[in-house]
Amino acid sequence: MSTIALRGPERVVIRQHRWTLWTVGVLALAGIAAVVVAYLWMASASDTFANSGCSVENTVRGCGDTVRHFLDAELRFGRAVDYADLVMMLLPAFVGMFVAGPLIGRELESGTYKLFWSQSVSPARWLAAKLAVPAVLTLAGVSVLSAVSAWARSRTAGTHYPTGDWYERQVYGAMGTVPVGYALLMLAFGALAGLLLRRTVAAMIATVVGYGVLVVALNNVRDHLWPVRTATFPVGDYRFPDAAAEVGQGWLTSGGTRLLPAPSDVCLDASADLGKCLADHDITRSYIDYHPASHFWPLQLVETGILLVLAALAVTVAFRVLGRRHG
Repeated sequence: MSTIALRGPERVVIRQHRWTLWTVGVLALAGIAAVVVAYLWMASASDTFANSGCSVENTVRGCGDTVRHFLDAELRFGRAVDYADLVMMLLPAFVGMFVAGPLIGRELESGTYKLFWSQSVSPARWLAAKLAVPAVLTLAGVSVLSAVSAWARSRTAGTHYPTGDWYERQVYGAMGTVPVGYALLMLAFGALAGLLLRRTVAAMIATVVGYGVLVVALNNVRDHLWPVRTATFPVGDYRFPDAAAEVGQGWLTSGGTRLLPAPSDVCLDASADLGKCLADHDITRSYIDYHPASHFWPLQLVETGILLVLAALAVTVAFRVLGRRHG
């Protein structure tokens, strides 16, 4: 990684942590290469299978090895995509831990930050460099990884081992702009934790806990970040939209109002007389609230906006903490 064009504390930050940055870069490239190789292997096996005249559903004598090779290639590619999504889900926590611990917490704990400040580098300039370098690298790196994840997942469509749906946490958190938002927020939160706790391990643990709380909170409110669509249908004629994320369902009365309050299993007891129960509650139709696949980007952009606002708030607080303690 070249540091020729950089001057001041930014150059020092890169020099201090160059081996860590190189290691992370190599691991990211290795992960991308593994996914690409798995896809190429699957594509080759698919071409061989297509030209063999064999069938998965009706395997004939002499096709067993060909079918097994084809299905094994599809399975391995699907697993590679799942593993990549899992890494993307955990990546923001690692970004925050790196900033909270080695980048800031360790310097405050050991006192090496005083060397910077004694060389005409103000505390604010020092923190700005500590944030700017990982922010640029995170923005570029996570954006590329997110694009690769979306590309790989699109290649699993139509296979015998399709991966999860777009609204599942592990899938949703690996594509689009949300991974970048999470990573930048945890970078800012890690810096704030490092400044407040001034201990490497404690700041890293606080960052991980903060990430867990953030994920749980946003998972619980995500369905409400964009208006849902509603489908109604006659009782017993259950028609769930394709590739949609269900938000809620229930009954409608003859007047078109929702049956509230009511338990979710009203009139669903197998021992009850369904017709009588429906009549007693004046139920004539069912409804489903859902997010169609087209809501992926609106949900992503709104959630990313929230993450970036929180990141800006964490950075602002971090500079104020630094100013009060070392201004």
